[in-house]
Amino acid sequence: MKKLTTLLAATALTTAAAAPAMAEKWDMPMAYSASNYHSATGAEFANCVTTGTGGDIEIVTHPSGSLFPGAQIKRAIQTGQVPIGERLLSGHQNENAIFAIDSIPFLATNFDDSNKLWKAAEPTIAKILDEQNLHLLYAVPWPPQGLYFKKEVNSVEDMKGVKFRSYNNATSRLAELTGMLPVTIEAAEISQAFATGVAESMISSGATGYDRKVWESLTHFYEVDAWMPRNSIMVNKDTWNATSDANKAVVQACADIAEYAGFWRAVQYTDFTLNGLRAGGMTVEPAGETLVNELNEVGATMVEEWLEAAGPEGAAIIESYKAME
Repeated sequence: MKKLTTLLAATALTTAAAAPAMAEKWDMPMAYSASNYHSATGAEFANCVTTGTGGDIEIVTHPSGSLFPGAQIKRAIQTGQVPIGERLLSGHQNENAIFAIDSIPFLATNFDDSNKLWKAAEPTIAKILDEQNLHLLYAVPWPPQGLYFKKEVNSVEDMKGVKFRSYNNATSRLAELTGMLPVTIEAAEISQAFATGVAESMISSGATGYDRKVWESLTHFYEVDAWMPRNSIMVNKDTWNATSDANKAVVQACADIAEYAGFWRAVQYTDFTLNGLRAGGMTVEPAGETLVNELNEVGATMVEEWLEAAGPEGAAIIESYKAME
């Protein structure tokens, strides 16, 4: 990671523009804690842009939902309340089913497949965002999603009635199909929700659980590798169009490096965080055969529902993705 940080700085310096008469400050809201690798990557991206534009554009990150809660970040960028920000696009599946392409259960369950799926989906997602007054810069995956509980779970029957933290339509639907009770909770509120009993379970990566020290309230993490959602960094389209070509080149170069750095952070962070959950006292293990088989049945239902909602565009992405395998 030190090499990647150095590379970010070096690229910024070699592409630096002449210092302008007036600098722009771009506030960048982010939903996750400053210690999370998404936020760390975003902070390095911000420094790269600030240095690379010679101070013409100063990006200031605001992690932990401190400027806007996660659910409000995309809208804030669209409407120009902030010029740039990071958001989990699957949280906006109600706007367009394509946004949930990375939350289809058991479609892309490892990093290689996640990259293939993103390659297949990115042009369509970028087009949809463009129509919403947003310019896509880069996206970084989360590690594979697993199930957290405060008890041993061996089947879907064991999940019934459990209060389940939901963060998008896919997680809400998963809860419904397994008999759990979905409760919408922002990332910044996870620790408090589990500590107070508002939620008793969630599906998320080891990274989220580790960052939020969920072992203080939960006991089990089951590796089911359900899906690998991505956080996307977007710029208000009007802001982007008003940016000089030279500075656009710097921003995009920094974005490309950030995407590369973020991806490898996700890879490296996966085992680290699972070991961290174990060190915290949690049982971390693959889900049992019965639970896996039952979850696959749930996943098949969700895939059919997504394809129906996404229509021809969604089917084309899936076809393109499978052609890469």
